[in-house]
Amino acid sequence: MTSRKLGAAVAGATAAFFFASSAIAQTAQPAAAAVTHGAAIPGVCYLSTQEALGTSTVGRHVNTRMQQLIQAVNAELQPEQTAIETEARNLQSATLDAAARQTRGTALQTRLNTFQTRAAQRQRELEATQQKAFARVLQEMDPIAKQQYQTRRCAILLDRESVMLGNPAMDLTPAVIQGLNARIQTFAFERERLDAQPAAAR
Repeated sequence: MTSRKLGAAVAGATAAFFFASSAIAQTAQPAAAAVTHGAAIPGVCYLSTQEALGTSTVGRHVNTRMQQLIQAVNAELQPEQTAIETEARNLQSATLDAAARQTRGTALQTRLNTFQTRAAQRQRELEATQQKAFARVLQEMDPIAKQQYQTRRCAILLDRESVMLGNPAMDLTPAVIQGLNARIQTFAFERERLDAQPAAAR
């Protein structure tokens, strides 16, 4: 690979591994138009776990903490990314014989491979952290949802994300969020640490 192609590859490969803090945040839903509903159907209830995770106090805490962990990972990776990109630019402009250029190019490629492996590991760790944190919230939510199900004498509980429209009287979500806020508001968690996976052959 020529130094020019290697430099382009470095720029693309390093940029691909940085994580946006906003990726964890819930997407805002547009306001629903006013609708006149029919009578609530006895025994039919629905629940939005997505809304509960996104708007409960503990759910917002998880989102905020995940953004902090993402920023910490970016801060960890940024210096090496910058150093690799700088070396790639220097290699492109350096006056070297073929052997020296090959040696520096090989060293840079090895460094890039190591960086990509570490960045991919951090991505897996962030994903595992988010999954574990929200699993904890869902665990806390489960008895509250079941209690509401029984209190409201539901015969079936639907996922609200699968219901286009429905009478709000059948929606357990506000009561579940209220119960969740009373049950738990924050909990401590750190980034999960996973074993490094070997770099793929190139």
